[in-house]
Amino acid sequence: MKEFDYLCREFEEMSPLHYGALLAEKSVKVLPALHAIMEDGIDGVTVFATFILGAIAADGKLSEEEYALVYPMLHLFFGDQVNYEFCKSAVRLMKPESRELKRCVKDMVDVFGALSEELKDDIVVICLMICAVDGKVSRKEKSWIKKLIG
Repeated sequence: MKEFDYLCREFEEMSPLHYGALLAEKSVKVLPALHAIMEDGIDGVTVFATFILGAIAADGKLSEEEYALVYPMLHLFFGDQVNYEFCKSAVRLMKPESRELKRCVKDMVDVFGALSEELKDDIVVICLMICAVDGKVSRKEKSWIKKLIG
């Protein structure tokens, strides 16, 4: 548990420039790997977007820092209709206590079981970065990530 708290602090203190570089590096590895293992009409982009949206919604609010960090990915996934207000509305629909977020977490945990340890670690790092970008990984965000990793 101390390792997890240390990792949270490390990401809370990371510079925005380092955030962007690390997020891009991890995303370039994760997206093709998810795409390669997905079946039943679900593609890697959809699964990855679910992880991203889950990380954003974990504390029930969307900070401008979170939005700025993930905007390029969200735009890539969802196109021009994505803006800050759209994302805030989506986060409100996925409050931590909502059935929708609980269903998403269950689905993500199921997907997690089929992944390599390295890919799991990369996804956790991406989610943790999104949660920490506003300078604080909240108790709700920590709880969400712990559910994800089991």
